[in-house]
Amino acid sequence: MTEKTDVYAAGDEGVQRYGEAGYDVVLIDEPAEGVRRITLNRPDKRNALNHALRGEVLHALQRGDADERVRVQIIRGAGSCFSAGYDLGGGNAGLGYPFYTAGGDSQWPRHVTDGWMGIWDLAKPVIAQVHGYCLAGGSELATGCDLVYMADDARMGYPAVRFGVPDMQFHPWLVGMRKGMEMLLTGDSLSGIECAARGWATDSFPPEELEGRVIAVASKIAQLPPDIVQLNKRAVHRQMEVMGLRQGIRQGTEMCALATHQPAFKAFINNIQQQGLTDALQSRDEKFGDYRTAGDPPAD
Repeated sequence: MTEKTDVYAAGDEGVQRYGEAGYDVVLIDEPAEGVRRITLNRPDKRNALNHALRGEVLHALQRGDADERVRVQIIRGAGSCFSAGYDLGGGNAGLGYPFYTAGGDSQWPRHVTDGWMGIWDLAKPVIAQVHGYCLAGGSELATGCDLVYMADDARMGYPAVRFGVPDMQFHPWLVGMRKGMEMLLTGDSLSGIECAARGWATDSFPPEELEGRVIAVASKIAQLPPDIVQLNKRAVHRQMEVMGLRQGIRQGTEMCALATHQPAFKAFINNIQQQGLTDALQSRDEKFGDYRTAGDPPAD
């Protein structure tokens, strides 16, 4: 099912409209009563999060939140993975940010974290269904969801720490200080099994069981009184906010901005200009033997 909608994007290029005839890079269906499912649909780019995809995902979530027929929403990725991260390969050409964020040195990290944390503020639960890679911006999107279910062999990581600082610093909160420190100092990833053990994911399942298990959980939630479900979702988030999670993530955006002024970050950008993005990322990761393989679409 494709929805008719108007979606606006505001950024350096001004205000523009995209997706007038329906969503272009997400698919919408309803796999069970009361369950709305949003599929990231840039499989040829490993669902790299360009401005259009981010805008359509957030718009679709807000539309589902306002629909009385919808009790719970699922986000998943088409193709080989959930999302390999933000689009670094020119996929934002001609597109502005999908919503306004005040300018300044940390505009980008504040922009994306405000978007993903906005999922917390929706009334209805949102479930991330994660398979394959869930990297950088993809891990931020999933973090903003209320429940996260992963395939056992899925990988969640933040390889961009090998040249910069994360936009959304959820790691010490949701995988623990020691493992979070290790992830940010090495760029290593965790499997679905490890993510569930650490608490970033709610649970993990064999890949062939993932979709059915997620729909079963969503269907169970959809049978409960929606007014009570919404209050209980908010109750958990309010406790995390009292402990400082939201403030910590906002403060982290300033650290992210600071990284862009460091020599190592500038050197990496220079490598992109000289070698091209794919080769620069390949050079970054080849010594570790992970993530990047020749010919993969650029994302991070």
